[in-house]
Amino acid sequence: MAANDISWPNERMKDPKRILFISQEIHPYLADETPIRMLNRRLPELFQANGYETRTFMPKFGEINERRNQLHEVIRLSGINIIIEDTDHPLLIKVTSIPAARIQIYFIDNEDYFQRRRGLVDEGGKEYADNDERCIFFARSVLETVNKLRWSPDVVWCSGWMAALIPLYLKKLFGDSPFFAKTKVILSLDNEEYKQAFPTQFSHKLLTDSITLNDVRSIAGFPVGYEELMRMAIDYADAIVVSSDGVNQRLLNYAETSGKPLLPHDNEEVNKYLDFCNSLLAADGN
Repeated sequence: MAANDISWPNERMKDPKRILFISQEIHPYLADETPIRMLNRRLPELFQANGYETRTFMPKFGEINERRNQLHEVIRLSGINIIIEDTDHPLLIKVTSIPAARIQIYFIDNEDYFQRRRGLVDEGGKEYADNDERCIFFARSVLETVNKLRWSPDVVWCSGWMAALIPLYLKKLFGDSPFFAKTKVILSLDNEEYKQAFPTQFSHKLLTDSITLNDVRSIAGFPVGYEELMRMAIDYADAIVVSSDGVNQRLLNYAETSGKPLLPHDNEEVNKYLDFCNSLLAADGN
């Protein structure tokens, strides 16, 4: 089956499973039709067409045109403050729908981290020096919002390094939350790496009453490159999918030796992602 083919069942599940997609980039909100952006666009539609209840989150980068994409603020979800190193950062939640699909996209926004910025790099192509804090803010904000919605996902699907902290936060920061008690975390590995390592203080910025230095010991005490961040994400994830060609071979080796369920890349068979997720839930008795 080709990558753009989606199976459409005649009947929906009587008791639909819930899947939360947390994606760094989705077409058409970021214009270029890269394979990762298109996959992140297709997956929510594929899962919803096959009986899942879905929610999708991405960062509200400054280059995303709010008027053209018909974004509007969700007042009842906005107003949470995310604390990073004793500083409060107000969270804004905006929402729109994917054209020609019944899929809502929620956007994580903040005046300093996103509204005044492009995507992951500035106009000159240089990565933002505080991308580490933007990563923290995005991951924390998504889970705080889902927790506020009282929406309990069976699966959380993390795509892109900006979602790499989600497995850690789900297992440690939200480990006692009844809304995430049975949630499985799927980490999607791609070839979109950042080049400028996060500062040495990054591990300390992650510490909370629930997250200790021991929990982040694999990245503590040195600058954190893409490979180190994603290794930690693999450690806390329940399963891994490879979603593009050209993925860091050392990361692939690490994922393969982790003993966790692993789906190799296949750009011709998008429905394999659905089968993989169904198998993961079935193995857990869901």
